[in-house]
Order: sequence, then structure tokens, then C-alpha cells
Amino acid sequence: MRRDPIKLKWLFLGSLITNTGISFIWPLTTIYMHEYLHETLTIAGIVLLINSVFTIIGNYLGGWLFDNWKPYPTILIGIFTATVSAGLLIFWHGWPIYAVLLVLLGLGNGVVATCINSIATLIRSKQPSYVFNVLYFTSNLGLVFGSLIVGYILPLGIEYIFAIAFSMFVAFFMMAAITFHNLDAAKQNISKSKVIADDHQKTRDKLPILLLLLTLFVAWIAYEQWQSNISAYMLHLGMDVKLYSHLWTINAVLIVLLQPLLTHFDDYLLQHLRGRLYTGFAFFCSSFLILIFAHQFSWFVLGMAVLTIGEIIAFPAVSTFVNERASFKEKGRYQGMVTIAASAGRAIGPLIGALIIESFSYPILFIFCAVLIAVFALIFASSDSKKVKL
Repeated sequence: MRRDPIKLKWLFLGSLITNTGISFIWPLTTIYMHEYLHETLTIAGIVLLINSVFTIIGNYLGGWLFDNWKPYPTILIGIFTATVSAGLLIFWHGWPIYAVLLVLLGLGNGVVATCINSIATLIRSKQPSYVFNVLYFTSNLGLVFGSLIVGYILPLGIEYIFAIAFSMFVAFFMMAAITFHNLDAAKQNISKSKVIADDHQKTRDKLPILLLLLTLFVAWIAYEQWQSNISAYMLHLGMDVKLYSHLWTINAVLIVLLQPLLTHFDDYLLQHLRGRLYTGFAFFCSSFLILIFAHQFSWFVLGMAVLTIGEIIAFPAVSTFVNERASFKEKGRYQGMVTIAASAGRAIGPLIGALIIESFSYPILFIFCAVLIAVFALIFASSDSKKVKL
């Protein structure tokens, strides 16, 4: 077994901690700004958009620094930025300092997210696909933990939420400082190996990567409809907020149950990586076609189940596909582009959905999402090895 720069358990634990800490803060943004700080929903939306933009900047910086500088100090800087932001929020969470610190937190989290994926490319004892599968599982598990706990802590006071998030980031920083210190040497040693020495300076066959990233981008635009506009649609049909929250419980349970199953069949799925991507995006399309006919809660349950299956099949496979085709010298850059595509889709998804609903209707939105994913997935499927510059 080849030696890894860090033990996998520390990488997975880091992913779990950072996603749990973030999930204590970001779901409360709209509620806290509107109900506690008495700002308009429009202002809250603008803050979320700016936060997403700075997360994307963090994604890019994390990838660039990983490739052109050193991975160890890069991830420590990202964690430190998030830690300081959360710590300051304990004492200063009024307007507008809350918005400023939230944006700074998004910047740090963007760096960390890209670094975690980039560090996965340095692992040698396991297939990268296995590592990406488990990282996707731990990130979702962290979001589930945080979202469940925050509802019980919030009544005690918003400062307790920030204090817990701060404590988790401090724990992650200390753990990373102790256990991640071999990353720089490992990256240098791998870059000097014969396999890497024969690798080209720049990544070849960029067209399939570009088209897959565009497909991921539009998939996240569609996915965000479940987190934003579909809740309003369910209320419009006479359902309550509790039923909508149950959908995300179903999402979490399916991820926890099915993601380890996919990891068990990792070798087979790696041999059929493109087929895995096509299957996952097909499930995505199907979930929105189901919504066209959804007027009872059971249809929404079915749609969420199909969406979740597509999510766990396709999303981790994107990082694997990109990793296989990116040169070693550009691993961080391209993993950064994966997180950027996802962050950008999350940023504009709610706005695009709202514009379509206001101009047309909810069924038109669902058709639009299904067609959008299908078109880009088919274009990706038809991609060849033509070289383009990204």
C-alpha cells in the first residue's frame, strides 16, 4: 500500500467538521436578517449573492495557491479566515457587520472546500473516486448534523450558534495544523516521480472537462429550485412547511444509506465513469419531469428520491472525471473549477427560477430545468478529444 501524506480519517473528519460548522450559519441567513435584523428579503438576497461570489473567489484562490504555492499553508489560511469570521460573529452580529463577516466566512470556506478536494488528488492508497465518494458523504452528513442541531440551539440565542461554529473551526484548524503538515513534501515528491515527470505541463483534452463543468453548473441551477422555489410551490398547493422539511429528511436518509453502497462498488463504477455520469444526470432530469405532475405530497417525495439518487451518482463522479484528465500541475486549478461551477449554480439558481415563475409558471420552470440538464448532458456525451483552452 502506498503511503499517503495524511491519514484519510483526518481528511474525512475535516470535511465533516467544516460542513457541520458552515451549516450552523448559512441556513439562518435569510431568517436572521429578516426577522432579527429587520432587513428586507431583497437585502438578504443580495448578501447571499455577494457571499456566493466571495465563495467562488475563495474556490479559485484555493486551487491557484494549491498548484502554485503550498497546500499546507493554503488550507490553514482558509480555515483561519473562517475561524476568525465565526469568532467575531459571536460578539458582533448586528447590521451591517454581520453581512461583512458572513462574506469573509464565505471566502475562507471557498478556499477550504477546494483544498479538501485537491488534497484528495494526493492520496495514493485508495482510488481518487473512492476518496471523492466518501468526501461527498461526509460533507452531506455534516450538513445534516448542523441543520438538525441548529433548530434546538437558536432559541437560546444566535451567539450560541456562532460560538459552536467557532469551536468547530478551531478544532479543525488544530487538527489540520498537526496532521496535514506532510502535504507540501508529498506534493513535491509526487511531482518529481517518473509518471508525473512524463506528464505534460498543461492539461490536454480540455473540451470534455469544460462540457462536464457546464453540465454540473446547470445541474446546480436546477438543484437550487428544490432549496428555494419549490417550497413556495408546495405552500401554493396547500401544503405546510413541515412537509417541505420532511423532503430534506428523506434526502439526508437516502444519502446516508446509499452513498456507502456506491462506495462499495467503486471499482466497477470507476470502470464505467461516463455511464455513471449519464445515469446520474438522467435521474436529475426525471425528478423535474415528475414535478410537472406533482399535486400531492407523495409525488414530491418521489421526485426528491429520484433527485437524491441522481445527486449521489453524478456529483462525486464529476471530481473523479476531472481528476483523471487534469495534469498533476493543474490538479488544484481544476478541482477549484469543480467547486466554482457548483457555487455559481447555487448563486444564480434561485434568481433564474424566480424569473421563470414570475414570467411563466412552475410547470414551465420544471420543464426548463429538465431540458437544460438533458441538453448539456447530451452535449457532454458527444464530446471528443478536441483541445480547447479554458
